[in-house]
Amino acid sequence: MRCEKCNAEFAQDLMFCPQCGAPTKKEEPKKNNSERNIEGFENTVAVKKELKKIIDLHGNGIIYDREKFIALLSDYIPEYDKERRLLKNMLRAGVLNDMLNEVNQQIAITKAEQFIVDDMFLSKNAAEFVVSCFAYLLDWDYEATMYEAEKKVTEEEKKKANQILIDSKVYTRAMASKYRFRLLGKNVVVIPDGYTKIDGFCFDGFRNIRSVELPDSMIAIGEYAFSNCKGLRVIEFPASIRLIKQGAFNHCEELTMLKIPDGILEIEDVTFQFCRSLEIIDVPPTVSSIGAMAFAGCESLRKLFLPDSIKFIDENAFAYCSALTIRCYENSYVHKYCLNNAIKVETVSRGLFFK
Repeated sequence: MRCEKCNAEFAQDLMFCPQCGAPTKKEEPKKNNSERNIEGFENTVAVKKELKKIIDLHGNGIIYDREKFIALLSDYIPEYDKERRLLKNMLRAGVLNDMLNEVNQQIAITKAEQFIVDDMFLSKNAAEFVVSCFAYLLDWDYEATMYEAEKKVTEEEKKKANQILIDSKVYTRAMASKYRFRLLGKNVVVIPDGYTKIDGFCFDGFRNIRSVELPDSMIAIGEYAFSNCKGLRVIEFPASIRLIKQGAFNHCEELTMLKIPDGILEIEDVTFQFCRSLEIIDVPPTVSSIGAMAFAGCESLRKLFLPDSIKFIDENAFAYCSALTIRCYENSYVHKYCLNNAIKVETVSRGLFFK
């Protein structure tokens, strides 16, 4: 290293030039990219921290025991469904093993990304998320290209603020109990204005419900909130809805039509499983992922348009939907998913939209 004032050479770790005494100019530290999320995978940083815990507690050798490593993912990242399923699938596909067997790190990274995109038909974002996690585990240098834009408010702070808003007024199972034996004349459930969330399992098993009316204040439908409401035929979501949790309408066998509002980011596991009469469902362009068995057993579902925003679909999301044809944009992630999973597909050129 040279002094900017007298041009004398000196060791890099010195704070002052030994010749003239001028302070040395230190380089600004680079931002640690392990602390940034990949676009579309807002939990990247949190997942990496949990993966590092696995190594710290079980030793580096765990990465060579694929089945045990896969099993540990369920213990360490149970709340990150999309990320956990993706990492498990890529571990089973041998991505990490292939990276370990390659002598050159950069070649290993390039090959892994190409395999995930070209052979597994996943998005570039998904490939970067997977390789970023695996490279982090191996202490390899990796520079992704699809980081999320910097945010002034951290994701954790945003989640806490959103949760406070969602939980501000919860409609509970105790409140719902009056409908079990004392439904209105037409078996209609009316949630009063001001409530922000339907609690988990709130109306689970209420077979006599035919229709549900939600207020404009409603933000979230809890997990299994209306599961096994076998007589439910009509529910319209207000524009305020932002969360529909896992299994919310599982086994609603008379439900025929749904319009999911803009703002919903994910269709979670088993959300509409065995909605046997469901014929029409409108998926908005804000949805980015569809979870395991989300539409499994929707045997009346024949046409479904999936937007370009979707970057992950579980392999069993449409199990037992034998009559289904998925419509999507040509060469999109959804298109590749359908081809890879032998699902009937119709495509349209990008820039056009149809239902």
